Amino acid sequence: MSSKKHPSANNTYETERLILRPMSREDKDFVFELYNRPKFIQHIGNRNVNSIEDAENYILNRFAPQIERLGFGNYLLVTKDGNEKVGAVGIFEREGLDIVDIGYSLLEEFEGKGYAFEAAHKVKSIGMDDFGLTKISAIISKDNVSSQKLIEKLGLKFKKHVTLPGETEELNYYETE
Repeated sequence: MSSKKHPSANNTYETERLILRPMSREDKDFVFELYNRPKFIQHIGNRNVNSIEDAENYILNRFAPQIERLGFGNYLLVTKDGNEKVGAVGIFEREGLDIVDIGYSLLEEFEGKGYAFEAAHKVKSIGMDDFGLTKISAIISKDNVSSQKLIEKLGLKFKKHVTLPGETEELNYYETE
């Protein structure tokens, strides 16, 4: 028998240096800080998280329903050594995309340490191995070269340019082969 057990929505995962746990309302302060960083707004966009209450509502209305419905979603990244909240990674259903996409963001002070790749690699394997996803996509702004390199290192290939519904920016679209 090879029936795959459907993973729990509350699963916490580990990599060599990180703990990945589902984003929860207790992370509202962190989400507020991360989503208002200039680099986040430049590369990912303004999500109109203008207060701690907005951050809590974003978690409850955007992240929680997807995790409950699909079992996967947005995960907080916490270092094992120091218990610091450093960023987020996830696989998301996104309007305008037929295939779920992988996304990640770190506080600038934790960039360049390999955390984003480590976390994205883990989430990709969770999606494909644990949840049976056959394809994962990624959308990246054209000027975000470091993120493009990370996605290519993950094994996704550039396919085309896309513009999401309600947006004006043309993005690079990548997909697993």
